[in-house]
Amino acid sequence: MITRGIQILPRRLLAIALIVIGVGVQNASWAADTIERTGDVIQVLLPTAAFGATYYMDDLPGRGQFYKSFLTTFAVTHSLKYLIDKKRPDGGDHAFPSGHTGAAFQGAAFIQRRYGWVYGLPAYLGASFVGYSRIHADKHDLTDVLAGATLGIVTNILFTTTYNSYSVTPSVNDGVYGAMIRIRW
Repeated sequence: MITRGIQILPRRLLAIALIVIGVGVQNASWAADTIERTGDVIQVLLPTAAFGATYYMDDLPGRGQFYKSFLTTFAVTHSLKYLIDKKRPDGGDHAFPSGHTGAAFQGAAFIQRRYGWVYGLPAYLGASFVGYSRIHADKHDLTDVLAGATLGIVTNILFTTTYNSYSVTPSVNDGVYGAMIRIRW
């Protein structure tokens, strides 16, 4: 049951992403803003999906790990924004690091580290799009985006472990005793 549910999760995320993107491209007046708006949605969708997966998988330890990585990413990002106060390419304030990119990569890195590359790769592609959208919208430069991505990834390296990485099952058969060790890659 859990394996079947895990296989359905990326399909649902992809369907939601396609709906969001489809809504954005229907209106021609949105054409110039579609990339930015889509990036805005994905930067919320990725951490939301990561957090939601902990409920879907009934993964209480993962939920605690998500809280730690999310809150650390948020706190460090916004502290640095005010301490450094770098100008944005469009003239605004508080460019470094990119909060949108940090949030997106925090969600993507959590999904990858906790549940594997099958789910992490599409999540990282979505997070990369968010970084691109911030540069495209002239809100950040590459340094801002790379710093946000790095923060999102590093907090998960610090706080997130693999979900059920191994199991040991004892076996007894006709007086022969043994154990089977299963490792998830």
